[in-house]
Amino acid sequence: MQPPPHSPVPAGPVPRCYLVTGAAGFIGAKVCELLLADGHTVVGVDNLNDYYDVRLKDYRLARLLGRSPAAAGSAPGPSVFRREPGPFIRDRFEFLVLDIEDFPALDRLFAGRRFDAVFNLAARAGVRYSLENPYVYLSTNALGTLNLLECQRKHGVTKQVLASSSSLYSGCPMPFTEDQPVNQPQSPYAATKKAAEMMAYSYHKLYGLDISVLRYFTVFGPAGRPDMASFRFCQGIDAGTPLALYGDGRQSRDFTYVDDIARGTILAARPLGYEIINLGGGRNPISLQTVIGWIEQALTESRRRKPETGDLKPEKGGHQVSALSAQVSAPVRAIIAPQTPSAADMKETWADITKARRLLGWSPQVGPEEGFRRTVAWHVENRAWLSGIKLF
Repeated sequence: MQPPPHSPVPAGPVPRCYLVTGAAGFIGAKVCELLLADGHTVVGVDNLNDYYDVRLKDYRLARLLGRSPAAAGSAPGPSVFRREPGPFIRDRFEFLVLDIEDFPALDRLFAGRRFDAVFNLAARAGVRYSLENPYVYLSTNALGTLNLLECQRKHGVTKQVLASSSSLYSGCPMPFTEDQPVNQPQSPYAATKKAAEMMAYSYHKLYGLDISVLRYFTVFGPAGRPDMASFRFCQGIDAGTPLALYGDGRQSRDFTYVDDIARGTILAARPLGYEIINLGGGRNPISLQTVIGWIEQALTESRRRKPETGDLKPEKGGHQVSALSAQVSAPVRAIIAPQTPSAADMKETWADITKARRLLGWSPQVGPEEGFRRTVAWHVENRAWLSGIKLF
């Protein structure tokens, strides 16, 4: 059994209270987990929108609230946490269904509590969907950030850690450094992240807010979003269904494991002034073809370790068992369904993480191959209900 995770921010003699927006999200839930593990008090908010199947959000929240993950439900629909009266409280964690676009509700939240810092992880994510519905991206990513900054100014909360994206580096030479001009966004998603960064900078200059802007690079891991390649690839390859691959698979990313991202996010809560910091793997970009190979290998090893024999019984001569053994021992292979790449997709990403090392003492601890092995293990363990999750 692995030891419980710990955040890099010690609780100290006086308990600290943090606001985490997007607390039901992939990164937000992990940040909450690490903060709580070290004795902090966390107030998490999320609007529980249905951009993707909310059962994944309910699964993450259930774990934070000490409920069985089965509380996520067996069919798509409204979040189980929308069907119950809130708030939801477990020890030092409190969750509220709240949209950061709702300024009056956000203002009441700040008026009733004293936060030591805000982790602003609420966002509309997904590059391709931002082409279909750019308005909701502008509303959440830009206006929602403005609402938080204004509440911080009004209520004297000086620190915010703002989640941004490597998508801003379109057109820049690699490896990407924080001092490069990022003025060529290829998608509304990237443009709204740039807007949030600029709004945060103006509040730093005008009101002295301390803002750490983190540009994340291709975050992956267990309980990720179904529009992300890691989730889609695990699901499709395991089920033996055609895998939609945009492009030829040679496009590359700087994959970063979610635990490392959460750890770096918490480290960025220290006083820094206004800084933009890359959080990425810091390695040569890894192709999607390589990732598919890792997932194939991990699934093959999983089936060989624990074959799912079900109710099969040996027939005369052992033919049925022999056939099953052959099926289990056969290497798992992806079925590729090539798709036209989107104009909004970047060909490659690669983070220079020198600044993260210098300012935060941070570098990734989980390598990408190990990270994908853990991700596959989580999918195998949860495949019974994950099989019903709609892919993008």
